[in-house]
Amino acid sequence: MNYVPGDLRDQLAHVGYDVVQAGLVCGSGGNLSARIPDEDAVWVTAAGSWLERLSRTTFTAVRVSDGAPTTVGAVPAQQNKPHIEPTSELALHLALYRARPDVNAIIHLHPQTALLLDALGEHIRIVTTDHAFYLRRVSTVPFRLPGSLELAALAAAMAADGTDCLVLSHHGSVVMGDSVEMAHKRARNLEEAAQLTYRAVEAGRLENLRECPDEFLSRLNDLSSTTV
Repeated sequence: MNYVPGDLRDQLAHVGYDVVQAGLVCGSGGNLSARIPDEDAVWVTAAGSWLERLSRTTFTAVRVSDGAPTTVGAVPAQQNKPHIEPTSELALHLALYRARPDVNAIIHLHPQTALLLDALGEHIRIVTTDHAFYLRRVSTVPFRLPGSLELAALAAAMAADGTDCLVLSHHGSVVMGDSVEMAHKRARNLEEAAQLTYRAVEAGRLENLRECPDEFLSRLNDLSSTTV
């Protein structure tokens, strides 16, 4: 285990710094959350947070059941004051957690290549075995206003079948995982798959781009069914 240990907020802060450094997003182009163990609550980034500058004080705890602010364990009360407004996409995060009890972390970003492909009317191709392993499939959520309950409900409905990677049309992407580390890997692999797909578009060879063989995908599905 060589991922960031300890507090979930430290892990999410690492994600924020990494995705900005990797060029996936800039500024406050997304929001992050993680389910708090043994609590009906999640840590979620505050509204307008710069992703590469996150710290424990830029997260607030919110109840999954009703979206209300809450305190967690021995965390000082000042870190959970109501004036720390959660992200405007709070409804999206909560709807996904409610629909997917197996999900413990959500990364919502505005990655450039994935959004460019969406604007071109192209879907992200799953070409490599790594992309197949981490992403399995990518679904596109039709455009709904960012921050709206309609977007949250539609995304949750599309993720209910176990889909962990969503492209929000004209908006961004959402990846989910059973840990912050897994969600982080999916976010990186999703944009890498988008970049590979776009290179084929640039080369004028998209129609020749072969996706990952069904044999490998079937094996992944078989492995998943035996570990459920």
